[in-house]
Parts: sequence; C-alpha cells; structure tokens
Amino acid sequence: MAIEMRQQMKLSQQLVMTPQLQQAIKLLQLSRIELQDLVSQELEENPVLDESLELEEIKETDTLEITEQEAAPQEDPEVFTEVKAGEETLQDMDWATYLDSYNYSSGEQYYDDEDDRPSYENMLTKKTTLFDHLLWQLKLSRVTEQEILVGSEIIGNIDEEGYLRSTLADIAQICSVDEPFVESVLKKVQEFDPIGVGARNLQECLLLQVKQLGMEGSVVEALLRDHLKDLELRKYKLIAKSLGIDFNEVLAGAKLVASLDPKPGRQFSQEDVHYISPDIFVYKVGEDFVVVLNDEGMPNIRINPLYTGEGRAGGSDTQKTEEYINEKMRSALWLIKSIHQRQRTIYRVSKSIVKFQRNFFERGIAYLKPLVLRDIAEDIGMHESTISRVTTNKYMQTPQGLLELKFFFNSGISTIEGDDMASESVKNIIKEIVVGEDPRKPLSDQRIAEILSTQNITIARRTITKYREMLKIGSSSERKRLF
Repeated sequence: MAIEMRQQMKLSQQLVMTPQLQQAIKLLQLSRIELQDLVSQELEENPVLDESLELEEIKETDTLEITEQEAAPQEDPEVFTEVKAGEETLQDMDWATYLDSYNYSSGEQYYDDEDDRPSYENMLTKKTTLFDHLLWQLKLSRVTEQEILVGSEIIGNIDEEGYLRSTLADIAQICSVDEPFVESVLKKVQEFDPIGVGARNLQECLLLQVKQLGMEGSVVEALLRDHLKDLELRKYKLIAKSLGIDFNEVLAGAKLVASLDPKPGRQFSQEDVHYISPDIFVYKVGEDFVVVLNDEGMPNIRINPLYTGEGRAGGSDTQKTEEYINEKMRSALWLIKSIHQRQRTIYRVSKSIVKFQRNFFERGIAYLKPLVLRDIAEDIGMHESTISRVTTNKYMQTPQGLLELKFFFNSGISTIEGDDMASESVKNIIKEIVVGEDPRKPLSDQRIAEILSTQNITIARRTITKYREMLKIGSSSERKRLF
C-alpha cells in the first residue's frame, strides 16, 4: 500500500481556554483580599477603569463650583479694583486665631514649657524586634570590637523563636576567626534577655533557663540532660528507677520543666493578626434565612466616561491610540463581567448550602448533614469543579459562627439506625468526649469508639485516630496529666 498525503474535512468539538475564560476561572477561586488586590492593580494599569464613587464625588464638586459661579454677580471685566491692606486692616485681624490655625495645619505645635511637649517615644509605632533587643544588649556589654562583629553575626542568625540557625563553623568562616572564639561570644549572647535565646536546640534552651534559676546539678538538670525523650513520653516511673530517686521528685521536676519557655523569642514576634472578613452573611428573618453578599471594601469599578463614545466624540485619536483604548476597553468590560458573574455564583452556591444545611443553621453542629460538591452542582446546574473553586478561601458568617464554605462539605458516617451523620459532627462529639475525660486516665481510641457505639455511631478505631489527629488532639499517653 502506497503512502500518500491527502486533505480531508473533519467536524469536531473542543474546549478552547481563551484568556478571558482563564481570567473568569481565576477570579472564582480568589479570596476576598486577593480580589481586592487584583482590582486595585487593574485600576492602576488600565486607564479605562475607574471607581464610580470617586467619579460621583468629582461630579458633585464640579456641580457645586458651577452653581457658585452662576450665583456670583457678574462684574465688568474692565473695572478692576485693587485691594490694599492698610493699617486698620492689620489691626483688626485676630492674629492669635490665625497663628493657631496655621500651626495646626502645618503640623507644628509650640509649647510654653518643655515638660508639656509629648515624648517622641510615645509617637513611635515600630515594635522592638528580637534582633534589635539583643544587639542593644551586646553594645552595652564590655566586649571588644571583634566580639561585637562576631556577636552581631550570631544575633543575625537567630530566628524569631530565639534559636541559632547557623553553625559555629560558618560564623567563624564569615568573621575570619576560629570556632572557640565564636563559642565564647555565643556564651555571652546566651546570657542576654530573654533567657534561653541563642540555643541550638530545645535541650540547650531549657538547660540555659535552668542554669539561670540556679538549679545546676539538680534533678531538673538531670531530667533535661539525660531523660528529655522519656519526659516527652511521660515515662516517669522509668525515669525514677533510672535516677534512683522518688517518683514524686520526678513529678515535681517535670512540673518545673513544663513551666519553662521552649520558644523564648516569641514575645518579640512581629506577626500581625489578620482578621477574616466574611464573603457572605446569613441572617434569620422570621422563619427564613437570608443570604447577603458582603460588598464592603470592594471597589465599585466601572468604565470611565471619558473613554466612552460620547466622551471621545471630539477626540483626534491616532489609529495606534484607538487600538490601545479598544483593547483596554475589552479588558475592562470582561473584568467587570467576570466579577459580577463571580458574585452571582457565590450567592447561588450559598443559598443552596443554606437550603441543604438548614437544620445546622437552626440547631448547631450536631445537625450538620453529609454533603458533597455534586449535590450543590446538581441543585444549581453547574459543574463540580466550579463549585470547588467557588468554595475555596470563602467564608460565611452564620448564626453558628464564622465558617469556611468547605466546612459544609463532608462525608457521612453510618449509624446503627441506618441514618448518615456528618463527619464534622462526629469530630465534635470526639472533642467533647476528650474534654470531659479524666486527665489522669485519658481514654484510648478504642474506648472512644466503644462510647460512640453506645450513641448508635459505628466507627472504626483507626478512623477515631485519623479524626483525633485532624483535630490536633494527642494520644492517650500524650494527654495524660499527673499534676
């Protein structure tokens, strides 16, 4: 059979991801803060976009100026009267009031007494960092210039928790000194406040704090030096037998170790608290639940009238300028359309969630139903992938608290009666069981499974272990407390 090339027509369908479609999908999965940042960036880069609120304020100002101009009496432009400031005018002026207002507007204040002036330290907003605090102590110490150089390098390699994250060999190479000299400077840094800073591991950090307490050679030091792992596993009897001391002495030493700070640098943490702003509010009005989108803080963008057909009627744009404006116009229109579509989709998904989880909104987490993405997708006629993107990084303020939309989607656990219970409800029951247990005799995972079976919930022990780890609850040995 001969090989030949030929042409033929074929009809087929395929999905083409246009840039506009990619942008719409990207907007769906953005969080509220990320969307605000994106809109702000588009407002800076696209001259066609503008915020409607600012334009309305400009219009009102322009209207006010026009009204004042119309109300002002028309004077003859040829008649010009010069206003002269004579002695009477200067004497009649209230200079004290004028100077007060001038000083206030210029940002300067004058004080009769130096004691009345506010301290500049009270005006500072920058928090003291751990690096600044340690460097300040280093410069106050009696050290040489070379020790300051090495000490500064050591302090620069201490992380936010207070631990040294660089080796002595690396610091010695950078500062062109030997390791014993670096170690001698490190010992001086480890005497600084907060106690325990500059340690290379947890054991050294706790030992530095014990040394500061004057407990060298005590049982506590022996516990930290030789039995730190056994302390973590709470093997107190094994420790007492190994050290040849009374069991109560081990308990007292373990109690003191528990009072030490494993992360001494946390008090200088610079992390700011970021509060979550909900995307949706759910209110109960009468017997119904009302879904309201949170538009607060969202820029209300629109097309700048200067670039519309009427605004550009008298312009003399070149072809290149016209193409640029048309491209930006299409981009702006698609962005506005995508944002509106995003808000409508979030609203529809939220209403569907409220419909499926009505008992939860009324009674609490014990009445949360098993729900999957397919249920919402079939209810509102969308694809599961769209629902997944919409529920990512979105939060709902409900009568039961602030919850992520992903919270409402969970698998079901079968009960003895044949009903299904949401996994989140089971996790909540496990948490309540652990909270109510005796800390001296914590419940094992198998015992928790048996307690759940008495409540008609059939669940395996390994599932209990998985849920407990998801809730960040330790095992029975880790939860045991003898003091």
